[in-house]
Amino acid sequence: MRAILHSDLNSFYASVEMMLDPKLRGKAVAVCGSTEERHGIVLAKSELAERAGVKTGMANWEARKACKDLVVVPPQYEQYLKYSKLTQAIYQRYTDLIEPFGMDECWLDVSDSQIIRGDPMTIAEEIRGATREELGLTVSIGVSYNKIFAKLGSDMKKPDAITEITKENFKEKVWPLPASDLIYVGPATTRKLASYGVTTIGELAALDPAFLKGLLGVNGVALWTFANGADQSRVMQQGFVSPVKSIGHGITCVSDLLNEQEVWKVILELSQDIGHKLRVHELAARTVQVFVRGNNLSGSQFQCKLPFKTQLPSEIAAMAFQAFKEHYKWGTKVRAITVRAIELVPKKQPEQLTLLVDRARRDKRERLEDAIEEIRGRFGKRAITNAILLGDLKMPDDGRDTVKMPGLMYR
Repeated sequence: MRAILHSDLNSFYASVEMMLDPKLRGKAVAVCGSTEERHGIVLAKSELAERAGVKTGMANWEARKACKDLVVVPPQYEQYLKYSKLTQAIYQRYTDLIEPFGMDECWLDVSDSQIIRGDPMTIAEEIRGATREELGLTVSIGVSYNKIFAKLGSDMKKPDAITEITKENFKEKVWPLPASDLIYVGPATTRKLASYGVTTIGELAALDPAFLKGLLGVNGVALWTFANGADQSRVMQQGFVSPVKSIGHGITCVSDLLNEQEVWKVILELSQDIGHKLRVHELAARTVQVFVRGNNLSGSQFQCKLPFKTQLPSEIAAMAFQAFKEHYKWGTKVRAITVRAIELVPKKQPEQLTLLVDRARRDKRERLEDAIEEIRGRFGKRAITNAILLGDLKMPDDGRDTVKMPGLMYR
């Protein structure tokens, strides 16, 4: 039988802050974005802060109102990334089948490790002890025979605990839980299920899969499989990169953008990262999408079809800016922008030539971008940049771009 662990670092951001600064221990701590830079929300909170009513996503002022003794600290993304990697190094002692799910969670397949390292509960206990003793952090670990129940297990007891869900006890432990506890059951799905009287995982498991397919599409069948303990999805090997369908980057500006020149700078900067990620995945985009939020919090979305597939930041930025200029009405100032490359295809996929494109000029531009990418890879992102981006971009610079956040389970 498979042996799957799901390890979740407890209150990760806040725990790292308290480990780095012992003075914070025993206090209600919240890691928050900068109010001055308009990222003033709770990114993570300690257990004491959570008990006081502080919730992730709360505005800073709401959190302080809920907890008068709250200690607010700014995020240190480079430290979180460092300790995420150190934790994964502990996992590597037991298996190379390690699949991240965010920076603070991982699935581990220890099926083949049992002969040498002991049964799954023994391995989980060793990981829990090593993480606490070597890093000063705690983990909650779910132990089961599939990924879905392992994740549910890690959520059931916190902090610093281990929960085992087996084929023999899952109906007793899992089925009474709210349906919303199941992975991929978000608010919209929860409401839709509730409208049919389905509020628990057990009630979801009892439904006809054909009914769920009609209600929720293929995801409905997947949820039925999850609820009945029949998930067979693999834990992918460490370093596996799941297929991507789109690549985007967005930011809330530190102050409102007042004109097209300021918008162009932000779009160009965002496109640098998108181009880099497209290169990493060896993909190219056929369409560029732009989402703009005004300072009245209203949002607009536009997209523009490219005349050819591309991964060049300059071309992505140009098309995104064109879509913005053609469609955005300056009734309100711009607060946030997201640029997304969609309709992705392999970079090496052949395409029909067109007389409308100067092929020689594009080849030259691609070689230039290759050289720029190599320089940045060796000396850092800021080693070479567009001159227009050297001034004030009205963008926050707190290191969040260094963090990779996997958000999908491999299925």
